[in-house]
Amino acid sequence: MNFNSLEDTYTLNNGVKIPIIGFGTWQTPDGDIAKHAVEVALNAGYRHIDTAAAYGNEKSVGQAIKNSGINRHDLFITTKLWNADHGYKSAKAAIDRSLQNLKVDYLDLYLIHWPNPVDMRDYWAEANAESWRAMEETVQAGKIRAIGVSNFRKRHLDELLKTAEIKPVVNQIMLNPSDLQPDVVKVNNELKLLSEAYSPLGTGGLLGNETVNEIASEVGKSPAQVLIRWSLEHGFLPLPKSVHDKYIRANAEVFDFNLSSEQMNKLDSLHGVSGLATDPDTASF
Repeated sequence: MNFNSLEDTYTLNNGVKIPIIGFGTWQTPDGDIAKHAVEVALNAGYRHIDTAAAYGNEKSVGQAIKNSGINRHDLFITTKLWNADHGYKSAKAAIDRSLQNLKVDYLDLYLIHWPNPVDMRDYWAEANAESWRAMEETVQAGKIRAIGVSNFRKRHLDELLKTAEIKPVVNQIMLNPSDLQPDVVKVNNELKLLSEAYSPLGTGGLLGNETVNEIASEVGKSPAQVLIRWSLEHGFLPLPKSVHDKYIRANAEVFDFNLSSEQMNKLDSLHGVSGLATDPDTASF
């Protein structure tokens, strides 16, 4: 993949352009920590910020965006619908709440965070369909530019597409060399959904991996930079996160090297080493 900077974009299936790396905020504590991390990311050149209602840090993310002084139209902001808000009326209210928390007039991308919440296991498909209808109406109202899903498998996508009038543009899933999820990626590709990679560093677990470190030494980069580049070479959109200034900046410095086919194959061979991805139909949340 020929990428040159954080300003490069993928084009989603609805024509909207999305920056190829997003700054993730999962597990980033609300308050000064989240606000500072996002401010550092924006100063480092990130223009794609990914959060979620469930992360509990939308207000801090919004304040950081406001403090940055960056033109809103130069930013790409993603947030997500959490489990308790599935359904038409609840989703409508949740979207408005996220807009208020983030202090913005529109969202670039809004996702159903989880396909099959434990409290809705008997009617998850209906709940997703009603949530999606609310999201579609919000797109038509100009408050959202693109809508998608997260943690969906083929069966969940098949059900959603039975009633969806607007096609999802992305499926954000756990993706890294130890969690390749080939079946999900295959479906995403067939449906022309961009595969967004949360936990591209394997929640940090791959940073000490021997293979990753060997390749990092070969290319003169950090293990984290190698893993982020791996995502880009696969055509995924990585969402690295950190609360440390130097790592936030370093995670953006992945455009002055490439990984060879042999190095990519070695990384791909790590599939299943940790296997952190959760089956949404058996999760307890």
